[in-house]
Amino acid sequence: MAYPLVISTGSFSLMQFVDRVFLAQYSSVSIQAALPAGLLAFTLCSAFMAVAGYANTFVAQYHGSGDSAGCSRATAQGVWMALLSWPLILMLIPVGRLLLRSAGHPADVLAEEVMYLSILMAGGVSIPLGAAISSFFTGRGDTLTNMFAQVAGNAVNVALDYALIFGRWGCPELGIRGAAYATVAAGFVPSAIMFALYFARRLAATYQTRRHLRIERPLFLRMLRFGLPSGLHLFLDVSSFAVFVLMTGHMGALPLAVSNIALSINSLAFMPLVGISIAAGTLVGQYQGRRDSATAARAGWTSLKVALYYMCFMAATYVLLPRAYFLLFSERGGGGFTLDELLGLGRYLLLMMATWGLLDTVNIVLAGVLKGAGDTRFVMWYSVGVSWGLLVPGQWFVIYHLDRGILSSWAFLTFVIMIMSVGFLWRFRSGVWKTIEVIERAPTMAPPRAAAEASILPE
Repeated sequence: MAYPLVISTGSFSLMQFVDRVFLAQYSSVSIQAALPAGLLAFTLCSAFMAVAGYANTFVAQYHGSGDSAGCSRATAQGVWMALLSWPLILMLIPVGRLLLRSAGHPADVLAEEVMYLSILMAGGVSIPLGAAISSFFTGRGDTLTNMFAQVAGNAVNVALDYALIFGRWGCPELGIRGAAYATVAAGFVPSAIMFALYFARRLAATYQTRRHLRIERPLFLRMLRFGLPSGLHLFLDVSSFAVFVLMTGHMGALPLAVSNIALSINSLAFMPLVGISIAAGTLVGQYQGRRDSATAARAGWTSLKVALYYMCFMAATYVLLPRAYFLLFSERGGGGFTLDELLGLGRYLLLMMATWGLLDTVNIVLAGVLKGAGDTRFVMWYSVGVSWGLLVPGQWFVIYHLDRGILSSWAFLTFVIMIMSVGFLWRFRSGVWKTIEVIERAPTMAPPRAAAEASILPE
């Protein structure tokens, strides 16, 4: 179940990486602006994505319990949540601009940051909408459909990036503005593909997808009850990291350039872990829908092992190939610094990134597992406590009060991620999540075990 999601999220990581390599070759200002502005735009949209995307857990549990109509009913509620979020996303554009202006970045970088963020958020509804409609497929175990749709969208984005950033194939040269337009346009491609399949005759006949299009108030509110903590968790977790990225601008040009490059490299590892996390949450949700908590726990542990194997490989490349990574960004993207200057600081950041990447793997996968079981409130409160009670004030103290530099800041980040991973590991081992009821139960028996096992295969 996981490998198509790993491929789709991996292609998304590669797309973002290629975007930044393009921008690095275009302008040192653009690459400095792309990471903080892009991260802030995603942060402001992330809560809506997580709330709408929580339909995945409901679809998984309905599918596990044998309720095919429940799968389409849950998907419809997620789609409505996504559409209703669009005006709210637009209202957050001035907030994003204000946050960027308060970061103290140079004027030329700020101008491109504001432009990039504004365009991304204007089309930001594609993020929660894609999360909602993909839930119908991933929640049922059909991760191949999601993979093909996402890969198609990411391929379109890379092509449009090349054309619009550099002015190729008869297109105007728009720089970072072209990168934003490409991302927005390509963002609707996966949703369009999956909606076409969702309303196609075969799925419409089996799951009544054309019938269940309205808001169902009890189900809508039940999904909000579990989805809002998930949305707040993602928003506050990502926003705390965004604040950390913005604060690094206080440290000077070289630390800012090296930190941004290292975090761009980290995106190669991060998104495939999200794919494994989604698959893990889906499996746990399906088994919990069948009231088979023992197998759900096995699925969680297995998912974590797979993710750690993957992250060990990525961590090894950080340690062994720092020059190859930084070489991609060493011209204009290096902010005017030579490769040796970037590597002098960057190799130490990659070593720390290898360490906290392994710890963060535990956080990402087990957070997905717990949310798949409905334990969204613990995930939210624990993440908020660590991120905003420890990470943000601690980074402020290290950066602004002690003024100890980027290495101390990243070392503290590694410590915070370790604290986070210990908490998620303890919660999963405790088994409290096994008693949570997410979906309403029909007065019928669950399907036989053999039939249930067969039902998780992609259709």
